[in-house]
Amino acid sequence: MQSLRMIEDWPVPNAAAAVVRGADGALLGGHGPQQHLFPLASVTKLLTSYAVLVAVEEGVFELDDPAGPEGSTVRHLLAHTSGLAFDEHRVMAPPGDRRLYSNAGFDVLARTLSEAAGIEFGRYAAEAVFEPLGMRSTMINTAHRSPAGAGGLSTVGDLALFAAELQSPKLLDASTLRTATREVAFPGTSGVLPGFGHRRPNDWGLGFEIRGDKAPHWTGTTSSAGTFGHFGQSGTFLWVDPAAGVACVALTDRDFGPWAAEVWPPFTDAVLAELRG
Repeated sequence: MQSLRMIEDWPVPNAAAAVVRGADGALLGGHGPQQHLFPLASVTKLLTSYAVLVAVEEGVFELDDPAGPEGSTVRHLLAHTSGLAFDEHRVMAPPGDRRLYSNAGFDVLARTLSEAAGIEFGRYAAEAVFEPLGMRSTMINTAHRSPAGAGGLSTVGDLALFAAELQSPKLLDASTLRTATREVAFPGTSGVLPGFGHRRPNDWGLGFEIRGDKAPHWTGTTSSAGTFGHFGQSGTFLWVDPAAGVACVALTDRDFGPWAAEVWPPFTDAVLAELRG
């Protein structure tokens, strides 16, 4: 795909990207070092969330089991509505009241799973998600880093496999994935979309941001409202556009900033335009 060559002009040391078709998981195009290991930052939350959803289906715990602050559940933590602060284990609001994007909440989520399953979270994620999908280079290191972001490392090649799973799941029941990615959790909840300001509402599923009508946004101006995914502060993103039937992964090694908000949307628009022919 010629549109992927746009990453050559991004002001970053290294970049790689890929586009994956939803119907059959086929790799439609890739550019840049597909096996280069990049820090994922908050794109890690997609992997953490998927491991949690697998755990729910395996009966390790349930979405509405208590977790986090008083009144909060696993569902609240996934949807950033537990009331926990951004990077502190400090309660800022009642559960379900506001969409407070919280790394601390994902730390609690991983710890809750680990305690319920009796296995370290990074190991659980590897056995439940990475190994079955053949994601051999992907890891979440929770020994000294957070499962919310800093602990995640992967390649475009591995995340292309994950992007295929997000469009045609083999590890989850399709209805579970649909709930997590297509249905807004705690509808009408407002909050800050990191890097882009306050959004009313700030739609989110279970671990997956749902684009809705947010503008400006890190995806494209032509992305459908049903587009879901996540971006990371290490200059990374993964989105799935169900209307277009494709997913796109882009990883870099430059921290998110104005450069990303400038180049990512036209890149996504170019990818979608090329696919439309």
